[in-house]
Amino acid sequence: MKNGIAIVFAAVVALGASWCGLVLAPTLQLGGAKLTTVLNSPDTYPLQRTGEASLGLQIYRANGCAACHTEQVRQDGIQAELMLTALGNYQPEDFKAFTESLFVQQALEPVTNALAINLKGWNGSLPFVFLTTSDKEIADKINQSINVPGVKSELRIVATGADLARGWGPRRSVAADYLYDQPVQLGRLRAGPDLANIGVRQPDANWQLLHLYAPKAVVPNSTMPSFKYLFAVRKIGAALAPEALKLNAEFAPAAGYEVVPTAAAKELVAYLLSLRANVPLYEAPFTPVTTKP
Repeated sequence: MKNGIAIVFAAVVALGASWCGLVLAPTLQLGGAKLTTVLNSPDTYPLQRTGEASLGLQIYRANGCAACHTEQVRQDGIQAELMLTALGNYQPEDFKAFTESLFVQQALEPVTNALAINLKGWNGSLPFVFLTTSDKEIADKINQSINVPGVKSELRIVATGADLARGWGPRRSVAADYLYDQPVQLGRLRAGPDLANIGVRQPDANWQLLHLYAPKAVVPNSTMPSFKYLFAVRKIGAALAPEALKLNAEFAPAAGYEVVPTAAAKELVAYLLSLRANVPLYEAPFTPVTTKP
C-alpha cells in the first residue's frame, strides 16, 4: 500500500512537472508577449491583421493548409557584408594596391586571405562585395580603414541559412511574428514552400486567387490540390464580372460561364497577403536592402 501511494505520488509529480514545463510555462511566456520595436526604427511590430485576414486564418486552418506548409523560417547565423559602392578618384588597380597596404595591420590578419582572393577576381565593377565575415568587429575596422575621400562603402548585417537562401524570408521567425495568430500555424511538413513571408514574395491578390483555384495555371509543376470549392462558377451576365478569374483555355469553365471567388477565398488570400515577416528585430537582425534612385 505504501509503495502504491509512492508510485502514484511520483507519477503525479512527473506529469505535473511535464505539464508545467511544456504547457504552462510557454502559455505564460507567450501570453505576456507584447509588441516589439523594429530595429533602428520607432515603428512597432507586428501590425494587427485586418478583420478579413483574421477570418482568413480560420479558413487556412479549416482547410488544413498547415499540413503541407510551414510558417517558420530557419536561420543558421548572421554575417557582416562590406560592400564597396564608389571609388571616387581611385582606379580599381590603385584601390587594390591601397587595400593590400592595409594587410600589415595585425587586427586584419584573420581576413587578409579572403580579401586578397576577392580583390584578385574583381574587375572594377560596382557595387562590389568587398568582404563577407562572421566577425563584425573586423568588418568595422576594415570599413574605417578604407574610409578615405571619395571611397564609399556600406556595412550590412546579412542573415544566413538554407531557408533564407531559398528566398523564403530575410530573417528567422521569432515569437513576435505570431502575436496576433490564434491558433499559430507553424506546420511541420514542407510539401510546399514556407509561407511566413508569402505576402512579400507574392503580393498580387489575383495571382493568389488563381493559385488557389488552379495551382498548375501559375506553377506548372505544383503538387498542391485545387480549392475550387472556394469559388463559384456561374453564367456570365451582361458582362464579365470584374473579379472573375482570368483563366487560360485549359482551366477555364465552359463557354458562357465565369469563375468568381467566394468570401472565403478572398479572406484566405487576405490572410496570405498579411504574412509579411520582413522587418529587422532586435532578436533577429538584418540590414534591409534599399533601392536607391
